[in-house]
Amino acid sequence: MYKKVLIFIKKIYQDYFEIGIALSALFIILLAIAMDKYLFLQACPLCILTRYVFGLLILTALFSILTNNKYIKLILVGSPSLTGLFVTSRQIYIQNMSIEDIAQLSGCSMPFNTQVEYFGIVEAITKTFAGGPSCAEDGWRYIFNFAEWGFIFFLIYFIASVHTFLKAS
Repeated sequence: MYKKVLIFIKKIYQDYFEIGIALSALFIILLAIAMDKYLFLQACPLCILTRYVFGLLILTALFSILTNNKYIKLILVGSPSLTGLFVTSRQIYIQNMSIEDIAQLSGCSMPFNTQVEYFGIVEAITKTFAGGPSCAEDGWRYIFNFAEWGFIFFLIYFIASVHTFLKAS
């Protein structure tokens, strides 16, 4: 059974790389929404921004199916992956700050969609990156927390996209 699963994953990676990325990112978003709903977790603005980056990754991966240019495919899948690495690494950094440093943060004082309504998208993203006490909460944890899992997945997506690019060369 284990070998069949590995063969299946390898087949998807080789033949349907972009679809595999889009489906796995969609699964991650749906899992996060389900955790909010059924485990009553409150997502901080950085968590919401991470979900949006996963959504952007879905769109760009599906769009990259339409092109045969390996450079465009690398840019379309690699850019959101790097953005996701940046967002999740910022959240991991905030989660590992001291309590005194966390108390000085004031960027995430309201939900992300409310920030967008009041300040506009650019200012909302800037305030979200500044972080806040809600972004420092660890919340749910299965070996790693959600931000760390997001970092791992974005890293896998980026490495896989570079590997696919180099393999196509």
